[in-house]
This record gives sequence, structure tokens and C-alpha cells, in this order.
Amino acid sequence: MPPSAASLFAAYASFATSMMMIRSITNDLLPPKLISFISSIFNYFFTLKSSPQTTLVIKNKTNYAKNQVFDAAEIYLRTKISPSMDRLEASKTPRQHRVSLSMDKDQEIVDQFQDIHLKWRFVAEKTKEDRQHIEEKRHYELVFDKKFMDKVVDFYLPYILRRAKEITEMENVSKLCSQNLSYSDDFGDERCRGNWGSIGLEHPATFDTLAMDPDLKKMIIDDLDRFLKRKEFYRKVGKAWKRGYLLYGPPGTGKSSLIAAMANYLKFDIYDLDLTDICSNSDLRRTLLGTTNRSILVIEDIDCSVNLQYRANSDDESEIHDYSRNKLTLSGMLNFMDGLWSSCGDERIIVLTTNHKDRLDPALLRPGRMDVHIHLSYCTSKAFEALATNYLGGGAIHHPLYEEIEALIEYAIVMEGLAKEVPCNIPNLGAQACRVEGRAIKSGVDRHPFFTLLNSDA
Repeated sequence: MPPSAASLFAAYASFATSMMMIRSITNDLLPPKLISFISSIFNYFFTLKSSPQTTLVIKNKTNYAKNQVFDAAEIYLRTKISPSMDRLEASKTPRQHRVSLSMDKDQEIVDQFQDIHLKWRFVAEKTKEDRQHIEEKRHYELVFDKKFMDKVVDFYLPYILRRAKEITEMENVSKLCSQNLSYSDDFGDERCRGNWGSIGLEHPATFDTLAMDPDLKKMIIDDLDRFLKRKEFYRKVGKAWKRGYLLYGPPGTGKSSLIAAMANYLKFDIYDLDLTDICSNSDLRRTLLGTTNRSILVIEDIDCSVNLQYRANSDDESEIHDYSRNKLTLSGMLNFMDGLWSSCGDERIIVLTTNHKDRLDPALLRPGRMDVHIHLSYCTSKAFEALATNYLGGGAIHHPLYEEIEALIEYAIVMEGLAKEVPCNIPNLGAQACRVEGRAIKSGVDRHPFFTLLNSDA
């Protein structure tokens, strides 16, 4: 006798109740990652394979720069590591705080996005091997049903890029990047021309600790904040979203510390560009195209790097153009600062430093290339107050020697100004006398007992 409708309904209700109880208990007792893993296994074995598969190949770099999709996938897939994987790569560089796990070659990770079943596979092929290092071609293979191609390209890959950005921002660590770095905190960086390696930026300088005139410090912070908020303005006026800063002044006045403070404030990466490693204009383009958005490009002591110094006939810009492909020219630098190549990236800052501003070509210093010129001179009384407070706390200004030091600093500044204003008809007498006096005052300041107290470990 066939079962009645009532008995079938009762059996179904009992089964449904049991499944709901099992699901509730599972959610309470098992961690979400394990539930996701079990779900992916069920989907893998019980999903129909009738739809044809397609494979996207995501290479680690394009012709000129690193592939952002590859980098994002590398970061994202580290969050998908599961105990079922047979082989993993464990790495830790000297500056990393913990061991990092990533996919080894020929390993696979299964992912689920909405109703799409996806499978990632990491492939690495050796292309060159010598005593110094091994070069590999690396790529990911992303396999999924062909019918989901549009959804994967339009939604899944942008989701990967967003998640990677969120993960990076959560780590909240800026990078210090250099050309041809022998090792890197970023796995997969290769040692070849045009590539960048990086380590974590652990420089302690911040705007709170900089011994700088408060008004100058506020001006710099306000300018940086204004730059970050003006994306639409730059787009509206048809300009690349970038900003140029020239830091100039005597050695040891805090130019490098200011750059580190800017990076820590903005959470930007620093790209330290050494022009002596650049052979030609095309080499410069290839190197700079490897930089990312939200970064600071730094060229230190630019007057000492290559021949970018002052030209006698600076009004005629045609003289700076040298189209030789075998050398780096001023024209090549200017084209990347405000020419067609300047639009290859957003939210970028270019910082040049020099001890001698007057040696630089005027074409390099014009607004639009170097928008803000910041003179960092020797310590002023206000900057000294910040310096003393950093070392000795808020009570430093009440130290019995503080007023004496402050008076010496002010006197040294006055003497330096007098040395610049001596009449032209007595340059050798008055100017030298003022400079000698200024150096004597500065020497006295440096040897003052208060500075001995600052330099002590107390």
C-alpha cells in the first residue's frame, strides 16, 4: 500500500527539522573557514560538469610593469590557505614579524563567488639559473565555467582587487622600494632591470617628532591634505593627479626625515630612485612604470646624480632635448614629470632633494614639476623647542640652560643673515668676518652642556 500524503508530509517535516538542527549545531561548533571548506568540497563533487570550462592565465608582469591582478590574487589567496593543501611555501624575511604561508607551484585552491565555482592553480617555470639567483616565469591559472566569463571579469576580479587593497590597508605598513634589491619583503620580486624590490618602511619619523618650525610643518600637512582631497579637481582641469616637492638646504637638516614623515602620514610607499642606475630615457620610463599609485618617488641629491644642472641659456628649452636613446637626458626627466608619461598613475608625489638649489636647471624647478619648494635650514629657536621637548619632555623649556641656548641660536641666525647682506664692495672682508663669527657661534652651540644632555641616554 503506497504511503499517504499525510505520512509523506510528516516524514518531510521531520527530515527538515533534523537538517535545521544539524545546521544550527554545525554553525555553533565549527569555525566558518572549516564550514566553507566542507561546502566547497560538496560543490566540487556534486556540481554537474556539463558546462565547458575556460582558463584565464594571469601572469606576474606585463611588458613594462607588474600585473596588479597577479599581485592582488597573491595577497587574496593567502587568506584561502586550507589544511587540505599538500604543499605550501613558508617564508620570512628579516623585517617581517611572522611567517607567511603561500601557494607552492602546482598547488590548487578552490574558491566560491556567488554561484560560481572557481579553481586557482599556481604555475612557476624556471627560465634562467646561475650561482646568484633563479629567474622564473610565474602565473596563476583560473578555471571556471565558460558561461560565467563576463561575471568573473566584471565582478570577481574587481572583488579580488578590492579585497587585496583592504588586506594591505589593514596591515597598514608602507614599503620602501628600491631598484634591483637583492631581497624583498614582497614575495616574487625578481632581480632584473626595471623591477623594484621592497622592505617594510620602519622609519620612526613623524610630523609629531620632526624638529621643524611649527608654521612650516602646518603648511606641509595642509598641502598634503589638500592634495589628497582634490582628485576631481585635477580631473576637471585636465592635469595628472600628482604633486612635486623640492627639499633643499645644507646637509643634515632633516630632508630624509621629512620624506619618511610624509610617507608615514599618508601611508604611501616610497620609491627610492637612483639615477646612476638608469642608462637611458627608455630605461627611466620602464623603471617608473613599475611604480604604483599612492606612492612617493624620491630622487635624493639630484644635483649629484646625473647631468641635470643649470644651463647657461636656460630660457631656450630646445637645448635640453637630446634624443639619443643611449643616455638619460633632462628632457626624459621632464617628460615623466609633466609630459605625456606623467599621466601614467594617480595620487603620486615626486620629491627631489638637493644641497644646492642654484645648481639645478630652472626647467626642473618650474610649477607643475616642483610645486612646493621647502627650504630646510639649520635649527631655529622654535624648531629647537620641539627638539628639546622630544628628548627631555615638556619641562625642557624650563631648564636653566634653555634660554642661553635659544639666545645663541637667534644670534647665529642673525649673523648668517648679515653674511648674506654684506655690500658687494667689501665681499672678502665683511662677509668672511660674519661667516667666521657665525661658525664660531654655531660651534659654541654644538658644544654647549645642554646639547650634551640631549645626546645622553638619560
